[in-house]
Amino acid sequence: MSDVSIPQQSRPRPATVTAAAALMIFMGVAGLVSAVVTLAGISGVVDRFREAAGRTGASQNDIDGLAGFAWGTAIATAVLAVLLAVVLIVLALGNLRGRNGARIATWVVSALGLLCGCCGLLAVISQSALSWNINADDQVAEDLTQALTDAYPGWWIGLNGGLSAAQALGYLVVALLLVLPASHPYFRATPPAPVVPQPPPPPPR
Repeated sequence: MSDVSIPQQSRPRPATVTAAAALMIFMGVAGLVSAVVTLAGISGVVDRFREAAGRTGASQNDIDGLAGFAWGTAIATAVLAVLLAVVLIVLALGNLRGRNGARIATWVVSALGLLCGCCGLLAVISQSALSWNINADDQVAEDLTQALTDAYPGWWIGLNGGLSAAQALGYLVVALLLVLPASHPYFRATPPAPVVPQPPPPPPR
């Protein structure tokens, strides 16, 4: 007796999973675009800062230190954006294939991303509301750090604040889409295909 396996039918992908994966890919690409904008604009920020810092009476070492801080922050942000884009795209593809491990990892990344987005938004709000003040007794240091804040263009804070808010909202939406009941069946383990016995061949005559 020989067995013949019936081919397993592909599971239909819920719209919630497709929407979550599309949003993750969009967030990754948007992060890369933001990183490019940051790197493209940081050179002008540093130039304006150096010009203003020269009138504060600060030492060249202090000026170079804050300029290096601005460059380092921009580069670190760009590197993190690239890494996060890779993670989001890989997880999105895993979700599209119905891998439950990818869905669980997406929830973890979404929780961390939501936290980072909220912290980033608070940081931007604080930067827009407060002036730099490293040491109230050191007017030169205060003027120097204020010069760095003023060197950023007016749209910089608004852009980063909007991106932080959108990032937090995006992670929340992704997590909710994948936790909806409509998404659950797509990530369940598929039972093995039934095996139908083939009738034995007729005896020879």
